[in-house]
Amino acid sequence: MRDLKKEGKEEILMKYDAVGFFSEGLAPVKRWGKWGYIDKEGKVVIPWKYDAVWEFSEGLAPVQLNGKWGYIDREGKEVIPVKYDEAWVFIEGLARVKLNGKYGYIDKEGNEVIPIKYDEVDFFSEGLALVKLNDKYGFIDKEGKEVIPIKYDLAWDFSEGLAAVLRYYKWGYIDKEGKDVIPIKLKYDFAGFFKEGLAVVKLNDKYGFIDKEGKEVIPTKYDWAWPFEEGRAGVKFNGKWGFVDKEGKEVIPIKYDAVGSFSEGLAPVQLNGKWGYIDREGKEVIPCKYDKAVFFSEGLARVQLNGKWGYIDREGKEVIPCKYDSAENFLGGLARVQLNGKWGFVDKEGKEYF
Repeated sequence: MRDLKKEGKEEILMKYDAVGFFSEGLAPVKRWGKWGYIDKEGKVVIPWKYDAVWEFSEGLAPVQLNGKWGYIDREGKEVIPVKYDEAWVFIEGLARVKLNGKYGYIDKEGNEVIPIKYDEVDFFSEGLALVKLNDKYGFIDKEGKEVIPIKYDLAWDFSEGLAAVLRYYKWGYIDKEGKDVIPIKLKYDFAGFFKEGLAVVKLNDKYGFIDKEGKEVIPTKYDWAWPFEEGRAGVKFNGKWGFVDKEGKEVIPIKYDAVGSFSEGLAPVQLNGKWGYIDREGKEVIPCKYDKAVFFSEGLARVQLNGKWGYIDREGKEVIPCKYDSAENFLGGLARVQLNGKWGFVDKEGKEYF
């Protein structure tokens, strides 16, 4: 292992109180009760002085100081004053902020391009953002125009061109012009967002799926259902889990204690108290032997054995030993891990340095 101190660089091996993800070349790290940022060589680029921070996005990061939030650039310069009650990362040039109990959006110069007047706001999705005002929901565009009236009792973000909305105790779906594509008269107790062409719906405590014409293509008979991922949806029936395809065929038997969603061709499943992985045909490709297991990300999956976490590849090989107290998914080639109460990073070869 490299001696980073001798190289004149900050050692970053399992010594931080908390760490964030690397984004745009920097990661937030917490030490001595304060947050700062390091680069991938472990050098402290922005000193520890903030009470809380987010990752960088589009060149800026939200930071908290003395209970207020603002934004800094990658050199640590405060480019938007620390004055907001809450602040989020920039997405497509805009960021959500909260001031005096109300929400709005600012641009990268700190201009309030969408007035801070809403009771709630969400991130922009497919060009529109869900907002709440006086207990009603509607949608605005990036200029702040209310393109869909604030009149609904409840609504979800747009997904695949449609958004679920509730009015007068009835669900329906609208398009981005506010047109009722699926009229607000659905009989369901709940209607979810569309994923891979289908949406989860609930009726009398049972779950099924509808298509974009509002047709119930998979009957509402399941005790629970997950949205579709890679052509498969996890469903629960009589206390057990399996998977259905988009025609409603139970392509993977309903026999598991629990399941996760498919990712990179595999899904975690639990049988007799242990976790493993199956492929889309239901073949057990990684034996059910782990205490816990999480979906694959960037070719590796987190697994827990005897109370410790490590990482396996898609063949089930343990490429990073199960030795960590806590671990998170890989993002951009690195994963956050905790050992002996301190946090650091590992790469995909298990090296605890950069």
